[in-house]
Amino acid sequence: MKTLIKTNSNLPSGTAIKTLLVASITATALTACNSLPHASDASSTQSSVSKTTSKNASKDKETQFPADASRHQYQLDNGLKVIIKEDHRAPVAMTQLWYGVGSTDEPEDKGGISHLLEHMMFKGTEKVSGADFDRLIAKFGGDHNAFTSYDYTGYYEMFPVNRLELALELEADRMTNLRFDSDEFVQEFEQERNVVMEERRQRTDDNPLARAFEKFRKLALPNSPKGESVIGPMQEIANTDIKDLEKWYKTWYAPNNATLVIVGDVDPQQTLKKVEKYFGALPSKQIPERPSVLQKGWRGYQQQTLQETVNVPTLIMAFNVPTLHSALTTDLPAKEVYDLLMMQFIMDGGYAARLEKHLIREQGLLASVVSYYDLYERGDGLFMIQATPREGVTLAQAQQAILEQVDRFKTEAISDKELERARNNAVKGFVFAQDSMAGQAYMIGNLQSRGLDDRLIHTLPKELAGISSKDINEAANKYLVKDNLTVMHIEPVTDPSTADK
Repeated sequence: MKTLIKTNSNLPSGTAIKTLLVASITATALTACNSLPHASDASSTQSSVSKTTSKNASKDKETQFPADASRHQYQLDNGLKVIIKEDHRAPVAMTQLWYGVGSTDEPEDKGGISHLLEHMMFKGTEKVSGADFDRLIAKFGGDHNAFTSYDYTGYYEMFPVNRLELALELEADRMTNLRFDSDEFVQEFEQERNVVMEERRQRTDDNPLARAFEKFRKLALPNSPKGESVIGPMQEIANTDIKDLEKWYKTWYAPNNATLVIVGDVDPQQTLKKVEKYFGALPSKQIPERPSVLQKGWRGYQQQTLQETVNVPTLIMAFNVPTLHSALTTDLPAKEVYDLLMMQFIMDGGYAARLEKHLIREQGLLASVVSYYDLYERGDGLFMIQATPREGVTLAQAQQAILEQVDRFKTEAISDKELERARNNAVKGFVFAQDSMAGQAYMIGNLQSRGLDDRLIHTLPKELAGISSKDINEAANKYLVKDNLTVMHIEPVTDPSTADK
């Protein structure tokens, strides 16, 4: 699913992203971008810089997170959230600026405008031209790029730590000073729009599985903007003009709709002073209310069969489920989200996981199978399973075998050994994904931009430790039921002209 449109290997790899966010099994087929590669004490976070205040929550809320003297959180008077994480292993600093706007916020006739604007953010301001932007970063040994998703648009620079100030200056400048009427911007707009359209063509239109998955999301999330793709429909990209981009930029790009994350070999107080220097005077704006990303479940069983130019048949299944974000914004118990995460890791988490063990190695029914559930997603999400049957096994037989395994979660006791293995795999993935400075910054910005505190990651071991076999049985009986299931059978065709469009 076109979860993320990114651009550089300094961010976590596709594999790391899946581990980091329990990311979609088909995300890589539907991502895109201009060169896509893809908790502390209150006393430690007080700012000594004028016009800056600590953003830390109340003392009662603080105590729910483990102490982390390396993490410092602030908020400028103009609303810019700043999170600084010390990591002194190397003399470098990762700067990431996350805006709270993505494809879920787009008008119905302007799909992909967030991603297109992301491309054009590199085309210069009155102070720094697009060419000079790239030259400055290269001259001082830096690296930069950007990414767009359903929920956010982000920009980053990795520099030697003595050039951190340059990253701050460049990002503050283009937050408010992008020149839509400059010759450079006007001349490059059509070219860059064509680049985005070509991304759409390569990653979706010319990829049969991606085409099918785009249709599947609309089927599974009919009332949520997350049912649409991040990159947007081809015709809507083609119809987006410079005035549309300028309006979008002026609506959403503001300090009070952004989170600045800095991870590296930095002094937090000195770094905060630099942030205040470049961002402190930028004006805040009235930010629109974001569209709902909730999706009603239990809409009745849905199944669709597509004829596509795939090499092998593919089965996609999804149950509509809540996430931590939707649980916290409704009256659902957050514990159910962790029950679902544990279930996902028991199903799919190595050779000993149930789907791999029973359906691939023991019964020999499937050639591959993978499941995914992103508990930190913004709004309601999907508990997904994708499988490819072995030769001679039909998609209906594969579906039945998977549902039999799913039904076991509803009645059978889960061994302590399975529970412990699932806990370890879940926690291990999040820990390893934060090994690099880029990974740490990505985790912080990703959760913050989704309306969650990034320190929730550190509560995961405790939350999972309290999950019992009975809890998982109850979650399976509530959510993993036929009335809440969407299925797509993707069958190969011998004549491409007969494929579903």
